[in-house]
Amino acid sequence: MLDINRIRLEKENIQESLKKRGIKVYFDEILGKDDQRKSIQTKSDNLRATRNKVSSEIPILKKEKKDVSELIVQMKDLGDEIEKLQDSKRKLEEEIFLFLSALPNIPDEDVKDGDKENNQVISTFLTPREYDFEPKSHVELAKDLDIIDYQRGVKIAGEGFWIYKGLGARLEWALINFFIDSHTKDGWEFFLVPHMLTYDCGFVSGQFPKFESEQYIIEQEADSDPKNRKFAIPTAETALVSIYKDEILDHDDLPKKLFSYTPCYRKEGGSSRIEERGTIRGHQFNKVEMVQYTSCETSDLAFEEMLSKSEKIMQNLNLHYQVSKLAASDCSFATCRTYDVEVYLPSVNIYKEVSSVSNCRDFQARRGNMKYRDKKTKDTKFLHTLNASGLATSRLFPAILEQYQQKDGSVTVPEVLRSYMGIDVIK
Repeated sequence: MLDINRIRLEKENIQESLKKRGIKVYFDEILGKDDQRKSIQTKSDNLRATRNKVSSEIPILKKEKKDVSELIVQMKDLGDEIEKLQDSKRKLEEEIFLFLSALPNIPDEDVKDGDKENNQVISTFLTPREYDFEPKSHVELAKDLDIIDYQRGVKIAGEGFWIYKGLGARLEWALINFFIDSHTKDGWEFFLVPHMLTYDCGFVSGQFPKFESEQYIIEQEADSDPKNRKFAIPTAETALVSIYKDEILDHDDLPKKLFSYTPCYRKEGGSSRIEERGTIRGHQFNKVEMVQYTSCETSDLAFEEMLSKSEKIMQNLNLHYQVSKLAASDCSFATCRTYDVEVYLPSVNIYKEVSSVSNCRDFQARRGNMKYRDKKTKDTKFLHTLNASGLATSRLFPAILEQYQQKDGSVTVPEVLRSYMGIDVIK
């Protein structure tokens, strides 16, 4: 949520910044409504002060045997007027809230405008492998090794689902356990969160109200209010960034470093393109997610730390990847900057995101009223929140199959995963 006071002070700059996302917005009307709200509040406060003063005088006048009936009627009329003013104020606040809740975060100054075409590759690790045989795609390898059942996955759940089986299930679980151990060793706190979340979680993270149609909504019986419905978790970030909703943390307790493993449930658009086959894009996939709560002074350092952690995992897996700095329109709704860690898929000669490292600054904290008390001034300030996949498996799995495949059709298990699987080769 953007701060309307900041909008008032930096109106033109914020309008220009949002244009980098392709959004043209003008704030004069909403600032006019905020002026009305303030005026109503001032008038209401003055009327309350008058009512309180006269009401305190009425008992004294009664004791003096004076007629106060007219004053009582006047105070009732004054109360009615105050209530009408409050109704007007509530309507204005709702309009302001709806307007602000529909606005995305402001991109950082160094983030380029435009969409994917302006994304910038800033680093790479290793180089694409050269094969001395005709390499197979991950779909072929998974079928030949009998480690993913695509056909029966569709049979029991529909398009966009699959079944890991045998050594495929063990490889998937090895990845998840490797991620969990990596973050635990680095001192991050492990959370297992609910998979059904409240509307408020979707609002704080930025999915609601604008992107509600993209979520799997769980209808609640006998309740038509959409804000009382739950939805299936699209990423553990959605839960983790609401844990401290409506709380004030101590500065000494920061940063808070949390991570969680969950399946992720998403209404991904179907695609028959070859680069979307197999487990590349589906309605359910596994992911370990990191979230960090920081002070405003340390969020940039936290961003670098989280990017480094995601890259370290990729390097330990010894996979070729690149890091891309996203342009403004390719950043998600709540983020002001995002770097994607993208793994290479040789069969289609493209890179696919396996981790998005994002800084939301105080955007989510304002939506969730999450603050910390400054150590020096004792004032409360909004927290900064950051998130990063650490990592998602549905694209790593194909990359491992393709980058580690052997001439005989087997797949070498990455060294860091061998202790988890108890084998060196999938064959």
